[in-house]
Amino acid sequence: MFIVTLTYTRPLAEVDALMDPHMVWLKKHYESGLFVASGRQVPRTGGVIFARSGDREALQAVLARDPFVQGGVAHVEVTEFVPSMTAPSIEALKTF
Repeated sequence: MFIVTLTYTRPLAEVDALMDPHMVWLKKHYESGLFVASGRQVPRTGGVIFARSGDREALQAVLARDPFVQGGVAHVEVTEFVPSMTAPSIEALKTF
């Protein structure tokens, strides 16, 4: 499993101008099963995506096609981890 951290590098007005295509991109990867959860950071300095993938290079190729990345409004950092303990309601995360 991977934690993807997006950090905005441009003003929020520029980020918001790319929000609709970014949401379409997110939905595509939820439908494929790659993305598990996502949302804004608080304060709004970027976002976080939980991704299930055993292939860092393939994930990075997907992330490179994010409209935020292609538009130059966000930088992406990828952290891999293995969930070893979870709340009972999300125990399925341990199998990713």
